[in-house]
Amino acid sequence: MHSLQFTAESSSNGMVERDFTVGDVPGVLWSPASGTDRAPLVLMGHGGGAHKKHAAMAGRAHLLVTGCGFHAAVIDAPGHRDRPRTAHDEQEIAELRKAQAAGEPEGPIVVPYNARLAELAVPEYRATLDALQDLPEIGADGPVGYVGIGLGTAIGVPLVAAEPRITAAVFGMMWPDALVEAAKQITVPIEFAMQWDNERIPREAGLVLFDAFASKEKTLHANAGKHFDMPLFEADSATRFFARHLGRAVTSPA
Repeated sequence: MHSLQFTAESSSNGMVERDFTVGDVPGVLWSPASGTDRAPLVLMGHGGGAHKKHAAMAGRAHLLVTGCGFHAAVIDAPGHRDRPRTAHDEQEIAELRKAQAAGEPEGPIVVPYNARLAELAVPEYRATLDALQDLPEIGADGPVGYVGIGLGTAIGVPLVAAEPRITAAVFGMMWPDALVEAAKQITVPIEFAMQWDNERIPREAGLVLFDAFASKEKTLHANAGKHFDMPLFEADSATRFFARHLGRAVTSPA
């Protein structure tokens, strides 16, 4: 088992930001600046081509930390940001760019590539959760949620299916092909966001994945617009979702 090592710390906008590593996997933990009282943890997964400190991750963390008093953490997916790309990564990315330039479907490339990344990332997230729960401000018995869109869903669905400590999750915008069987194993509350006019992932694909979840409580948010048009208020909605299911009231962000 790898222990968590903090490598840098800063504070701003009501949050403490701590870079860490678990083994050779880099991540970041955002926590309330007001103290070290025990609070729920939300694990986050970044999108394809993004990274742990992408604006979307920092923005979600700010809502969760300052709005609910939660901790929020994310690790770089294999081949992203501070993790070197393999020759296979480079080949898959080149094939994706070629398909995009030709206007060809992306799913046949993205689905198996993301499935491979998920095979690597799921045990990394579970090891990270082990290490984070050793911190007194999080603890081994505290509530845990997960949020990830795109690649974050490709990793998150098998993670939540395998990890009983995660009791609520927010997903969205991913092909169902490699995820349906894992989704059928998930019974925790789910919020699922999709773009109705998505030019990359057909709406029928999103509906198949949503339908596969075995959760008694699952909510579909279908917004008009294309792939990159997801409204910012979906992040606010996810924060309220976690406040309901992890046990904290939402307050106005600092």
